[in-house]
Amino acid sequence: MGRVITRLVKEGFPECTISAGVDPMCTDDLGYPVYSSFKDLGPDVGDVIVDFSVVSVLGEMLDFAVSTETPAVICTTGYNDCQLLDISETSKKVAIFRSGNMSLGINLIIKLAETATKVLGENFDIEVIEAHHNQKIDAPSGTALMIADAISNASPLALNYEFDRHSKRMKRPKNEIGIHSIRGGTIVGEHEIVFAGHDEVIRISHSAASKEVFAEGAVNAAIYLAGKAPGSYDMNDLLKSK
Repeated sequence: MGRVITRLVKEGFPECTISAGVDPMCTDDLGYPVYSSFKDLGPDVGDVIVDFSVVSVLGEMLDFAVSTETPAVICTTGYNDCQLLDISETSKKVAIFRSGNMSLGINLIIKLAETATKVLGENFDIEVIEAHHNQKIDAPSGTALMIADAISNASPLALNYEFDRHSKRMKRPKNEIGIHSIRGGTIVGEHEIVFAGHDEVIRISHSAASKEVFAEGAVNAAIYLAGKAPGSYDMNDLLKSK
């Protein structure tokens, strides 16, 4: 994602400049300095942090954001409850933009899924299916959980998340939402919401053909977040600003 953002900024965002990167594994010449950790960065390296990394970097990144008063766009997924609490607490000190998916299209289908859930109510069973490349670590994807959370909030039922049915021998309860993960090949990202009712099925789906859709969303989020007061921001805030 760092390389994709680098190319995208160079080709499509002349108002932006990448001042530095953090990646202990990078040896490429990207046209800007790349450091092994946030501890090696100076205090004046940029206006916004864009984070597409791994969950283990979170603490170091948040410490840097607070100490330098630098807003952060967090695009990484797979955080545990304690880490999510850390993000929430940090947002009281510096602007934090977080989304499990930076694609405009994904956030649109989430809105569609919310509307469908409200209309279809208790008469349809709902399943979420996601597919990603074989190098993705977390499952289900952060996006699948975003979708499930939006559906759960819109549902008249108190929904339980079901990740694994193989050990159960029972009929599907009405207050369940199944979440299924597929990992294989170089799939960039596919998400489908299935509403299964009596004699009819409604499907809402999104497929990303390249990582550029996520990079573009992240850069737009960074532009939006620059100069913002401390607080929690997400794609809804960005979309409202358009």
